[in-house]
Amino acid sequence: MSEDIRTSGANRRGLLTLGLAVTATAAACAPAAPVLPPAATGRRFEGRRVLITGATSGIGLASAEAFAAEGAHVVFCGRRADRGAEVQAAIRRTGGRADYIQADVRNPAQVQDFTRRAVQRLGGLDIAFNNAGVTVSRPLHEIALADWDNVIDTNVRGVFLAMQAQIPVMLEQGRGTILVTSSANAAGSRPNLGCYNASKKALLGLVETAALEYGPRGIRVNAICPGVVDTEMIRRQAGMESAPDPVWNAGLGVWANQNVHAFHRPASPAEMARAVLGLASDDMGYMTGSAVYVDGGMAAAL
Repeated sequence: MSEDIRTSGANRRGLLTLGLAVTATAAACAPAAPVLPPAATGRRFEGRRVLITGATSGIGLASAEAFAAEGAHVVFCGRRADRGAEVQAAIRRTGGRADYIQADVRNPAQVQDFTRRAVQRLGGLDIAFNNAGVTVSRPLHEIALADWDNVIDTNVRGVFLAMQAQIPVMLEQGRGTILVTSSANAAGSRPNLGCYNASKKALLGLVETAALEYGPRGIRVNAICPGVVDTEMIRRQAGMESAPDPVWNAGLGVWANQNVHAFHRPASPAEMARAVLGLASDDMGYMTGSAVYVDGGMAAAL
């Protein structure tokens, strides 16, 4: 019995020595917090290089405006060249730095070309906001295959293609931040949004995997999950893109009162942009692999 005790004690001492050695080795090999370029006083993103997909309207547009106002150089894409030129001009008129490059995130060659040209103009890449997304509203058995493919190819495949182009740039730098627009529907589901619900849930798996794979290399990856935001997309979804603002606002107000369970109102794109900038900021430097719900209480109810 005493020999067993002595052996156990020796084993414990050996394990302790091994544990200390492993801990010391791990500490020596652990990646340090990334060193980011300094921001000028009062402008969090001064000198930062930002890429945004889907920035010709809605959350992407508001985020491009907000990043530029905070000192970032923004390069963004969208399918509509006329809208892209308008957004670029509007940001430049306010003194911001913004460049539009036409690209469709469903097209691998265009995604690669957009990223390459954006990085050339920016001189690197600090923040990528993969925001491009679409939806269709129909019962599952009525969704045309073409509509299903369009939603999945834009919302999931498009983000995958964008991340594949962005990550090598960030790996070479040894740091970077990637944000992805998911949805409150990632926490629950609503009827008639089958392919949209599926796409936004899939993005969380992509975000979590990328966070685990590239966190040790200085890249953090997170998802923002909006609820109802007053954008062109939901106007089109409701078939009211040409409705006068008073009619639209009245109808949306009634719907939001019943479905946005805490705040009883939709968000504005500017509110979402403030959340995007918060997640992209140095203040959130230890956050990765997370889904942040900015939805007025919708996910809590779902």
